[in-house]
Amino acid sequence: MSSECSFPVVGFNRLNEEMSDRSASVTNKMTAYIDDYMKKHFTFIEQRILRIDELKAEIAQMGLSEAQSKALYDRYESKNAEEEKARRKKLSMRDFLPIKTIGKGAFGKVMICRNTSDQKIYALKQMKKKEMRKKNQIAHIKAERDVLALADNDWVVKLAYSFQDRKNLYLIMEYLPGGDLMSILMHYDILSEDISRFYIAELALAIQSVHELNYIHRDLKPDNILLDAKGHLKLTDFGLSKTLKSKDPPFLAIYEAAQKSGTETNSGFTQDKKAWKQRSKKLAYSTVGTPDYIAPEVFAQQGYGHECDWWSLGVILYECLVGYPPFYAEDPMSTCKQIINYRKTLKFPEESNLSVNAISLLKGLICDASQRFTFAQIKAHPFFNGFNWDNVRTTIAPIEVKLPGGETDTSNFDNFPDEPEDFESDDDENDDFLGFTYKRPVEKKQVTEDLFD
Repeated sequence: MSSECSFPVVGFNRLNEEMSDRSASVTNKMTAYIDDYMKKHFTFIEQRILRIDELKAEIAQMGLSEAQSKALYDRYESKNAEEEKARRKKLSMRDFLPIKTIGKGAFGKVMICRNTSDQKIYALKQMKKKEMRKKNQIAHIKAERDVLALADNDWVVKLAYSFQDRKNLYLIMEYLPGGDLMSILMHYDILSEDISRFYIAELALAIQSVHELNYIHRDLKPDNILLDAKGHLKLTDFGLSKTLKSKDPPFLAIYEAAQKSGTETNSGFTQDKKAWKQRSKKLAYSTVGTPDYIAPEVFAQQGYGHECDWWSLGVILYECLVGYPPFYAEDPMSTCKQIINYRKTLKFPEESNLSVNAISLLKGLICDASQRFTFAQIKAHPFFNGFNWDNVRTTIAPIEVKLPGGETDTSNFDNFPDEPEDFESDDDENDDFLGFTYKRPVEKKQVTEDLFD
């Protein structure tokens, strides 16, 4: 009799253990969800208190009567109620009207779209969950979303919203109609030192703003440097960004695998500037991307810090002045080898007529990490003598951005064929992407400015 009961008891115990494990998993996920919700909720409350304090200070300085002060407070409460209602609303693709595709990548695409409620134009980045899971990109998109949500300055593309449905993730960002720096390099071939000085200075300020958030970009290249309507730059694409504590991906192994599989290469590549730029554009839309701007210590994986982004700055400056990056080769793996052996492969072509100061700056950036220039050393370098670092964003950009089509103009981006949309109607925040949803709070100064209009 006991032998007949032994199997059911064992089976029951195993089932009980499985149920306990599932219960613990559900509990952990619920705890994570609640923690994320409460963090967002208290952040909103803190920002609301700050806005009230700012409003009180504004009113006190104006010396208004009691009736006028009350009218302003009432107006504030009305606006605050509208904001709270908008904050609680779950966004989906039903709230946005896609207009045109302006970019494609390995995991999705970028479109410009219009918010159907406030009619504002945004850039919408759509990423397929299935592809991101298959290629282990979940951590990358979470990193990108975190940096964009954390950054609140003039040098990083501003994230307005993020949400998801069953198939896709969505980042809704400000639309920068000026295109990217690669498009400028393709159009002008090379840039003068004066023009390069402007873009490199702005890029240095942008990189420093990311470092101040304790992040490293790690994927700086002309394709990830966007221009606004006035020709000033902002950084985008933080999928490979990391904090100093996060684990590194095996960069060199990625390119070795790509070459062995026969993908992401261009065996017909010739040493021609235009051919290089076409290859770079192709790799920009691939899973692997281009390694031309990555510092050697990142490939070596022996530990590195913020200085790896300053190497990329040097490579981009070289490309601006010479017309192609210093370590270009037939395929990504060959480029990796040239970067690792940069002491032998770095050359300054005589026909480029680089100034002494330009070569000095390049050598101070494209060098060993322990000797590489810091942000302070870059600013103080003779290449930037007389440059107005403090007011660069208020100066006129050296290359004018033309927008004949108005606010929805896409002439500065590549053309992509229209495809059937693949959107879901309802929000679906599943386990892999828990906490992905985001809404940027209204800026404090915007609230008071709106009240006094």
